[in-house]
Amino acid sequence: MEKKYKFSEIEGRLYKKWEENGLFRAKVDKTKKPFSIILPPPNANADLHVGHAMYVYEDIMIRFYKLLGFNTFWLAGADHAGFETWYVFEKHLKKEGKTRFSYGRDELYKMVWKFVMKYRGEMENQLRRLGFALDWEKKRFTLDPEIVSIVYSTFEKLYKKGLIYRAKRLVNYCTKCGTSFSDLEVTYKEVEGKLWFIKYPLVKKVGDVDSIIVATTRPETMFGDVAVAVNPKDKRYKKLIGKEVYLPLTSRKIPIISDLAVDPEFGTGAVKVTPAHDETDWQIGMRHSLPLIQVIDFDGRLNENAGEEFRGLKVKAARSAVIDKLREEGFLVKERKHLHRVGHCYKCGNVIEPLPKDQWFIKIRPLAEKAKKAVEQGKIRIYPSRFKKILINWLDKFYDWNISRQIVWGIRIPAYFCQSKKKWFVSTTPPKKCLVCGGDDFVQDEDTFDTWFSSAQWPFATLKSLGNEFFEYFYPTSVMETGYDILPWWVARMIMIGIFATGEVPFKIVYLHGLVRDKKGLKMSKSKGNVINPMEIVDKYGADALRSALVFETQMGGDVFISEEKIKGMRNFANKIWNIGRFVYLSQSKKGEGSVEVKGKKKKVLDELRREFEKEKKSYIKEMKGYKFSSAFSNLYYFVWHRFADFYLEELKELIWRGNMETLNEIKSVYLEMLKMLHPFIPFVTEAVWQKFKGDKSFILNERLKI
Repeated sequence: MEKKYKFSEIEGRLYKKWEENGLFRAKVDKTKKPFSIILPPPNANADLHVGHAMYVYEDIMIRFYKLLGFNTFWLAGADHAGFETWYVFEKHLKKEGKTRFSYGRDELYKMVWKFVMKYRGEMENQLRRLGFALDWEKKRFTLDPEIVSIVYSTFEKLYKKGLIYRAKRLVNYCTKCGTSFSDLEVTYKEVEGKLWFIKYPLVKKVGDVDSIIVATTRPETMFGDVAVAVNPKDKRYKKLIGKEVYLPLTSRKIPIISDLAVDPEFGTGAVKVTPAHDETDWQIGMRHSLPLIQVIDFDGRLNENAGEEFRGLKVKAARSAVIDKLREEGFLVKERKHLHRVGHCYKCGNVIEPLPKDQWFIKIRPLAEKAKKAVEQGKIRIYPSRFKKILINWLDKFYDWNISRQIVWGIRIPAYFCQSKKKWFVSTTPPKKCLVCGGDDFVQDEDTFDTWFSSAQWPFATLKSLGNEFFEYFYPTSVMETGYDILPWWVARMIMIGIFATGEVPFKIVYLHGLVRDKKGLKMSKSKGNVINPMEIVDKYGADALRSALVFETQMGGDVFISEEKIKGMRNFANKIWNIGRFVYLSQSKKGEGSVEVKGKKKKVLDELRREFEKEKKSYIKEMKGYKFSSAFSNLYYFVWHRFADFYLEELKELIWRGNMETLNEIKSVYLEMLKMLHPFIPFVTEAVWQKFKGDKSFILNERLKI
């Protein structure tokens, strides 16, 4: 057995042997209990980042339950990552001096496909390098025809049940990225702007009152005003309700209305109502049957409704120009600093524009109520438990979900518009004739699905695509493991859609890990210069070192603090495992007083080792089954290094050197069992040592933990 553990010469060879020997290949075996996890699919368009190394928790579960005798299945996959990929690809086009408008739809799609496939293979090999026990033979891609077919069927079923509808509503639109987003994808930031106080003249004076002062943060949208609103309980404006005012800079008359949504404490207590550009105003407009006047177009510029003087100006420039004009005409009363929350695109940082657009929406409430009930009844258990309340809170406050995206890359919505009857219909396969009028004058919706809609179906769609036998045996899946930061984006939606589509919860347990941060607690980002490239770490210290550093002394569901020093410490632990193994392995060749009875102090030490190890193993099993992986590993780390190596081996090494077989066999038995226990965390070094003792055709995962 070599003196040093050379991970760079061992890890790749071992993983190849695992794959060739089918250790990760799942089969239906009804004599065994199933344990299944569907990998949260990483984006196919790019290399892995250190956050993806957190899949180690899933690998730990799969390897542990396989050692317990379960029939395990960890399905590999990749996500087309609609908007994420589109954003990256547009940056790629920009470097070449092109834009999305330089190509037709079909050509663009093929270009993105080629772009994604270039990276997908690299990403999958990186997952292999981290040692993940994935069933690669059954890997799935979110754009596989079988997956798309299931996504279409779910859309059609929702449509027929009245849970999908098309409506012109305000959507969160990024004029830079050219697409709408759901509410969850808008990042709100505190911004110091201004509050402008504008005089709206009354058409007819009321007593000595000739105007009403309106406070607004967005004077540039005033050309879309259709009313001025006050609170009905505000005594200041009782006599003005029902009267009319002139819209400044125009000759248009608009009414003064009352609505409880108006906050009397905001500004003057009188606000402009612009339904086309504000969600609260939209709701007011609906309640009072007000018209809709859009003044900002999807390119972020003011349109003809703003008048020729302001038409074509971008929002920021238009705001300055309108304020100058209001001041010039005597309508601007005053202005003051104002701190308020403004929605931004989570990707490019551009200010989000609420704009009216025809989109497909999902009625969330019926779906959310069933999901909430399943969580409350314990059909899905949440680890850590504190996230249960957070999940229920999200399910309580979800808005209807906008699932239309204005990008080419993704699953095109299977909805068609009949040109003659002006009606929409849904078809899961390309129709040969219009399902409304029977003719051929129909067109398919240009939009694609929000990626979260297709990925919300990932657990059941992947298993169904493998056939009914696999689906019925492995569904519901055992665990969904992911970051707590996408609890509402993905986990909640998987529960809602999974229950709707299958009648069952998609998984029995949700296990949430934290964000990976640097040793100072800062979130990793390229701008901070603290990003850890997982492949560089694997090259330098080995996969076991990175894997175990992410788990060691990490609070369940808490953020992970990682540093090169911590990774070095775990590299040293892997070396310690090897060195202990080498000592035990070489001791097998010693000849001496093997028949000498172990007695006295040494006998007590040996008995104590047996008792302490059994206690440690019992605690390990309990913690692993309780999803306390960090605690299980950290305790095992201290036992192996400080009790087994530093104490027991030191106390018993003289007997071992003298060739006492009772002592050596006990030490060897405990050590080999510890290799099994450590294997889910550090699979490479444990397998490498195991094969030194058992031969290169023996694999730890074919063994069982003695419990």
